[in-house]
Amino acid sequence: MAKLDERIGFIGGGNMAFAIGSGLVARGIIKPSQVLVSGPHIENLEKWRIIGATTTEENGEVVTKSDIIFLCVKPHMLTTVASQIKSSVVATTREKDKVFVSVLAGVTLAQLAVSFDFMTTLKMVRTLPNTPMQVGEGCTIYSPGSYVTQHDLEKVDLLLNSLGLAQQVPEKMINAIGAVTGCGPAYVYTVIEALADGGVKQGIPRQMAIQFAAQTLLGAAKTVLQTGKHPAVLRDEVCSPGGTTIHGVHELERGGLRNALINAVEKATERSEQLGKQS
Repeated sequence: MAKLDERIGFIGGGNMAFAIGSGLVARGIIKPSQVLVSGPHIENLEKWRIIGATTTEENGEVVTKSDIIFLCVKPHMLTTVASQIKSSVVATTREKDKVFVSVLAGVTLAQLAVSFDFMTTLKMVRTLPNTPMQVGEGCTIYSPGSYVTQHDLEKVDLLLNSLGLAQQVPEKMINAIGAVTGCGPAYVYTVIEALADGGVKQGIPRQMAIQFAAQTLLGAAKTVLQTGKHPAVLRDEVCSPGGTTIHGVHELERGGLRNALINAVEKATERSEQLGKQS
């Protein structure tokens, strides 16, 4: 596995930032000493210090001392954060060498450029990662801004692909894909919990039911990826005529599972677009 020498900064140290930072450290892509993270309340960054990262309350310090900076704040905080780091960017002579990676849901590259208009050659990569990055099974999509070089993109791609699957996509697709990949883990956790509840109802101990349900989804997902077969084909292979599975699938259809998941993706896409307009 390739390693990076660059210092990686995080403006905002919440769950997504920690999933990325801790994942990179755990995979050996970077050392803890290469990580610098900022947050408004230093006491909330204790988990970062536990893994050996440096913490600060100053967003400007992250920009000054880092080479690749992940923006991991809420979309409505964008303008405030940009104003906070403006003086640090203006003061540094290395502006053109710094690469910013945005994980702000719904915020476009054009909107980011407006907020960072004090940077004449803003190198911004818009991404949408997901929390399974912390266990090396993330799914991230990204789109680079106009000033991002191929060399810059190779570094970002290395960081993101080291934590799962990462792929460059047209920016216009990010909100829709993110409604599947970014929000999808929450949908899947709900399915795992529901399957486990069903097992508990039938007398299976809770922890055992959760473990079996989670492993079942993991195995099914790997089967889709490794065989390349359509999910419907794989489902039909499990459904024996008159068997238990087809009876269960019938109940899922009657309960509207498919319709509910499609609607969830649609609503999440719409919300992502709304968040972008509010930033």
